[in-house]
Amino acid sequence: MDRKNTSQYSRELSSVKTSLESLLQVVRRLRDPTHGCDWDKKQSFQSIVSYTIEEAYEVVDAIENFDPVKIKDELGDLLFQIVFYSILAEENRLFNFDEIVQTISEKMIERHPHVFAQNHADYDRQSVDIEKKWEQTKNRKLRLSSKNSLMDDVPINLPAILRTQKLQKKAASVGFDWHNPKEVMAKLFEEIDELEEAIAINDHQFIEEEFGDLLFTCINLSRHLNVNAESALRKANNKFQQRFSYMEQLLIEQGKVIENVERHILEALWVEAKKQFKKTIP
Repeated sequence: MDRKNTSQYSRELSSVKTSLESLLQVVRRLRDPTHGCDWDKKQSFQSIVSYTIEEAYEVVDAIENFDPVKIKDELGDLLFQIVFYSILAEENRLFNFDEIVQTISEKMIERHPHVFAQNHADYDRQSVDIEKKWEQTKNRKLRLSSKNSLMDDVPINLPAILRTQKLQKKAASVGFDWHNPKEVMAKLFEEIDELEEAIAINDHQFIEEEFGDLLFTCINLSRHLNVNAESALRKANNKFQQRFSYMEQLLIEQGKVIENVERHILEALWVEAKKQFKKTIP
């Protein structure tokens, strides 16, 4: 598009009532069969999934580093993905952006009767287990649908940790759960013993199965401790990277290459790195 046409299109956008409508217009133009972008015109629901996942993780990264400018930028990129899907659906007469907004609005109103119900004053915000009640509402809907199991509602392609959390929450919503973290800890030790047995007989398939059970129980424990397992693991990853990079820098300053350093020296450097970057314990 040349400068003249770009200016003309900018003026057209300025007449649109809201910034969101402007974005919808931008995506429609990108998808225009005649004047659109060749790359955007080729895209489908399936082809942009990987970009959506990438943008979501970039939002998480910006938030965890608390960079407001980057958060704003990355949220914009993620919003673009949502609008792009809505235009794809609009073109195929499936649904449109307004219907997406209407659906989520209705869902949020249904999920928060303590806020939106006419008798909302009867709800005790401190005592009502909102999330549990929402799970129970969803479960009732599933029973009325053609689904055979509560677990059928959990997407199989979710990242493993997130899927584990959702499966466990589903089970807990109907009472299949441990009563407290202490019980989960006991199960954790049991799973460690079973993993040791598998290692002792050197059966790889058995080891993998028991290791999976151990991870599953760890995530169960995180839920009972009110800790987000994904977030906790990301923080552990970042901590490890920070400490390891510190070790590498110390060795570089000594003119050494890490792969040529003996194990006991590396262990001493690791202890020093841990002291340098202490755990955030109050």
